[in-house]
Amino acid sequence: MPSFPPPGAVTICEINRDLVSADALSDDRAKEAYGDVLGMVFSPIPFQPGTLPPIRDPPAAEQPEPRERVPAASVTSNIPEFFKRMIFPPQEPNLLQEFDTQKVSWNPHKHCLAFVSGKNQVMIHDFEDSDAKEPCILTSDHVKAIEWRPNSGKMIAIACKGGIFLWSASYPGNVPFMKAGVTSISAFPRGSGGQWILVDVLRGSSAEQVSALCWKPDGRYLASASCNSPSFTIWDVSQGLGTPIRRGLSNISLVRWSPSGDYLLAAKFDGTFHFWETNTWTSEPWSSSNGYVSGANWDPESRVALLSFSNSTTLGSIHFSSKQPSLDAHILPVELPEISSLIVSRGIEKLAWDASGERLAVSFKDGNEMYRGLVAVYDVRRSPLVSLSLVGFIRGPEGAKPLAFAFHNKFNQGPLLSVCWSSGWCCTYPLILRSH
Repeated sequence: MPSFPPPGAVTICEINRDLVSADALSDDRAKEAYGDVLGMVFSPIPFQPGTLPPIRDPPAAEQPEPRERVPAASVTSNIPEFFKRMIFPPQEPNLLQEFDTQKVSWNPHKHCLAFVSGKNQVMIHDFEDSDAKEPCILTSDHVKAIEWRPNSGKMIAIACKGGIFLWSASYPGNVPFMKAGVTSISAFPRGSGGQWILVDVLRGSSAEQVSALCWKPDGRYLASASCNSPSFTIWDVSQGLGTPIRRGLSNISLVRWSPSGDYLLAAKFDGTFHFWETNTWTSEPWSSSNGYVSGANWDPESRVALLSFSNSTTLGSIHFSSKQPSLDAHILPVELPEISSLIVSRGIEKLAWDASGERLAVSFKDGNEMYRGLVAVYDVRRSPLVSLSLVGFIRGPEGAKPLAFAFHNKFNQGPLLSVCWSSGWCCTYPLILRSH
């Protein structure tokens, strides 16, 4: 039976498919529930949600570009007609109302959490730094997405207006190299002996709004995109050089690198998306008539990509059937019956899949009053097809709705989910499983 938090309660954690709740946010209750198991408690972090920008419509589509010749293996040619209708039923064109960007990110190697806490700011909290009484705040203009750089200690990329800002932590024994010509900017966390330094700014040909970014897992290359640019860019960060990949890819909503680094997903607001293999930078185009890709994640082996669509309660799992980096793939539907029948939702709003492949977090549009604002947690099985079983729901403080969420990809003691709530709290939920 799925766990359902009582009205007025707040979720603390999961213990083997049981979502534990309490009357209010409490470190004592968290310590009692999971502190002895993990050896630490993840205290909720307050922020000012009123400083976050409102959800806006994506930019209007540009004039259609000349269509290029593309390989025939798209979603519309890989599956029978009745199957296409089942996954992507026809619909009338409508305005895109909301889209997700990566606003929460865990450092892959440390218990250090970053999240967009305002229109122009990013908040960073190090749970391992007992001297840091308050989070550090980094400021940039119109922040849209953030992600920690893998294999780099503490460096974070911030997508904002005018480029990508690279910040790095400076502390005794680790003084970051600042690129020549970059204006020296520092941020000092209160109560901590370290500081944060702006070490580089990656800029394209124009001062555009960078709306999406993703690091290659080895940390060498960074993919970025802008809503208004006709391409996405691959940055060799150590050289500060960006290579545009131009194939009519304007209005890109998200980019996602696979864990192996062999594939890159680039999705557009018009419902089309490309899977690129990154050795020769060739791609296969796919399309959805059921809205744009609202969320995407990879399984640990880079053999399955799980996608949600803006106007559907059915996920799509893209299975790569040949040895990497082959682009041979097929799509299968993954049903979430509770979202459409129990919750009565119009579609998936946000999606996060933990790096172990064991837990999936989903938020949804609308829904009846009992379920509105909750985050659904699913148990995931891959054998090899993806199947989901509802574990239960996470309720935030003060009847809030989720603004953004993400898993810690390298937490050794099980899935660890952080959610920023509209009530002004960023809460972290350990999902403790018997296997861990």
